[in-house]
Amino acid sequence: MALQPVNRRSVPEDVFEQIVAEVLSGQMQPGEPLPSERRLAEVLGVSRPAVREAIKRLTEAGLVEVRQGDATTVRDFRRHAGLDLLPRLLLRAGELDVGVVRSILETRLHNGPKVAALAAERAPAGLIAQLGHTVDALAAEPDPVEQQRLALTFWDLVVDGADSIAFRLMYNTLRQTYEPALPALSTMMAAEVGRPDAYRRIVEAIEAGDAAAAGRAAQDLLGPATDALMGALAALEETR
Repeated sequence: MALQPVNRRSVPEDVFEQIVAEVLSGQMQPGEPLPSERRLAEVLGVSRPAVREAIKRLTEAGLVEVRQGDATTVRDFRRHAGLDLLPRLLLRAGELDVGVVRSILETRLHNGPKVAALAAERAPAGLIAQLGHTVDALAAEPDPVEQQRLALTFWDLVVDGADSIAFRLMYNTLRQTYEPALPALSTMMAAEVGRPDAYRRIVEAIEAGDAAAAGRAAQDLLGPATDALMGALAALEETR
């Protein structure tokens, strides 16, 4: 293991982060036992309560399993972790994980039409005005990064209209993962965020309560940019 002594100003957090990095990098494999609390405390130069708190967080994150009277073992995060792990998976060791980006794009394309359809069925009347104002602001915004932020605001409102806690939590995580990459994606996303009329068609369908039309409008908006980004990812993989 490449564990290092930690900064005592945030001891449990630092212990947690180091072990997470080891698990995600594959240095700690599923089924592998963690060192004992005592050994981890010695290696990291921290107290056992700090290690215990970090292991508690790792357990809650689905990364390790604690069995009474037995060793704490690493779990397969692909089977047990939650969406909150996604931002950590996107960029590892300073390198973008193309597979994670692809999965985010696939989820976005799959969920967007469904969320729009649900919003058409459930959205309160007041939401339509908010959506309209957001699209007007998007149409007037010249900066491509700010256009993306307004597009995220638009979808944030649509998710509100869908009134689904599962979609809301998924969207929160996807947004958290996506936002740091806005400047890098501004060129590829310009074709999508530069189509205010496509956003207006979604709003019109939601206002009409037409779930099928809202889903189709969302698909028409999200599909082209998704295809373009998938193509760019394929080209990136070929150069690696």
